[in-house]
Amino acid sequence: MKHKKLIIDLLRPYKWYMAGTLGMNVVAAFFNVFSFTVLLPILQILFHVNSEHYSFIEWGTGGIRDFVDVAKNNGYYYSQQLIDLYGPPTTLLLLGLMLSFLTFLKTATYFLGSALLMPLRTGVVRDIRSRIYDKILHLPLSFFSEERKGDILTRVTTDVNEIDLSITSSLDMIVKNPIFIIAYFFTLVVISWKLTLFTILVVPAMAWGIGTIGKKLKSKSLIMMQKLSDSVSQVEETLGGLRIVKAFIAERMMRQRFERTNNEYRRLANKVAIRQSAAHPVSEFLGTVMIVIVLWFGGILIFRGTGTIDANLFIFYLVILYTLLQPIKDLSKATYAIQKGMASLERICMILDAENNILEAPEPITVKGLEREISFSHVSFSYNGNTEVLHDINLSIPKGHTIALVGQSGAGKSTLVDLIPRFHDITGGSIMIDGQDIRLLSIKSLRSLIGAVHQESVLFNDTIRANIAFGMPDASEERIVEAARIANAHDFIMETEHGYDTMVGDRGGKLSGGQRQRISIARAILKNPPILILDEATSALDTESERLVQEALDRLMTSRTTIAIAHRLSTVKSADEICVMHQGRIVERGTHEELLALGGHYKHLYDLQQL
Repeated sequence: MKHKKLIIDLLRPYKWYMAGTLGMNVVAAFFNVFSFTVLLPILQILFHVNSEHYSFIEWGTGGIRDFVDVAKNNGYYYSQQLIDLYGPPTTLLLLGLMLSFLTFLKTATYFLGSALLMPLRTGVVRDIRSRIYDKILHLPLSFFSEERKGDILTRVTTDVNEIDLSITSSLDMIVKNPIFIIAYFFTLVVISWKLTLFTILVVPAMAWGIGTIGKKLKSKSLIMMQKLSDSVSQVEETLGGLRIVKAFIAERMMRQRFERTNNEYRRLANKVAIRQSAAHPVSEFLGTVMIVIVLWFGGILIFRGTGTIDANLFIFYLVILYTLLQPIKDLSKATYAIQKGMASLERICMILDAENNILEAPEPITVKGLEREISFSHVSFSYNGNTEVLHDINLSIPKGHTIALVGQSGAGKSTLVDLIPRFHDITGGSIMIDGQDIRLLSIKSLRSLIGAVHQESVLFNDTIRANIAFGMPDASEERIVEAARIANAHDFIMETEHGYDTMVGDRGGKLSGGQRQRISIARAILKNPPILILDEATSALDTESERLVQEALDRLMTSRTTIAIAHRLSTVKSADEICVMHQGRIVERGTHEELLALGGHYKHLYDLQQL
């Protein structure tokens, strides 16, 4: 049901294109049926299948059946008049030109109907990609810790393309074929309702044969796309860990691992492709069987002379019936394609329907800055709702102070600072900024107060200028350069080939670790946030780079409220307060000298680093 609602929502902005397509196909169906009626005079008069003489009948106001009889009679009458005036060859030419003109009108309207669908097709695919990307931007970080990047990339690319190839490309057949089927079926009923009733009894067997092929197509396609996601995930993992793969001479092992998944995907893809390819030959065979059965039954009616249909009209009936088979086959083909596309749509809905538990208050409060303090009151947090990662955290951070968080890996330091900008929501207690619970604040205004520099500098494949001004596109050149100078980055930037217009490469790969870190610091300086979070900002740098980065950090921290996570205790000696975390709790707090005097966890960590 959710999938149908999503499809309706996606199609709603393009309802006028859909209406235009429907209108054009209705006109095309009319011209198509009407063009076939030109064959009757050709069959019955020009080739002397019937020597009966026809007289003109006034157009009456009777029922549909009377109108059809009158129209058929008058069509024969006009044909006879043309033969008498111009002879059979010229009449044949005139009727042929008329058939060509009707066919032109039919194909022109059909083309217009298909052309009107193009903005719909491309628009729907664009809207799906936009919805997924927008959802990714707004989902909490916890979602991505449970999902593989390769799987998400496959859904954004391959699954969306599959929807385009399977569902939106089938819209033309879905819109057109039912109209043509109704038009042809109505014509068959008008010609002979008895023969049509018999035909209807044969159709369910044909539908059953087609349906048995498509039953498992969706489930097989779903498994196939999952295997493709596994392959993409392995490629993504390999690219990220290529140094390790080569260092441990694990190329053969990784290749075998990839080949297993790739072969499994190929096996499933073969099954899906074979099942889908069976649609046309099966429908072709069943359609021919239906024609043979109808031919046999119609022949009986003619041989017995029941008067319900004559031989000439029966030929016309078979022409319409055989023509009816093509839209039925196209519709069955579209059905298979849609079943395959629905599997991809289901995978996409796993992202679109993912719950975002970081909700904004109904009437959020906008904050302009930090006036007094940040306070944690009995804060606890759990990722899964069962095992707590943080327990009863109580902490007050006055404005302008620097608080350092130290402790062993896994103690909960990064988790604690991630709660301030609401990357995750606490499961107990409260976090206040100037006495206001952060859950009552506007998320945009809350995060505008916070700047962050992490251990792994995140740069985008753009220019140095764009990376410094990230999120602040209106920043002036003077402000960007000044931020770079404060971050000790201006000199090395000017030494690059294009200065501030130099591309940094994928994830900043063209720059060294220290250079990337100073670009990140320049970005934080340009934002000029009142609250600064430093998460192991210098731990991965060499001595010289660390000195330059630390100088930049010291300038950045001036007059700001800073929360610094550090493994190197030498970098936080001057902090106003150091909090030692152990197994999700703050077990010690004080200045560097006070904690050394305690002789507890901090003293132990400090002594280890002196060895």
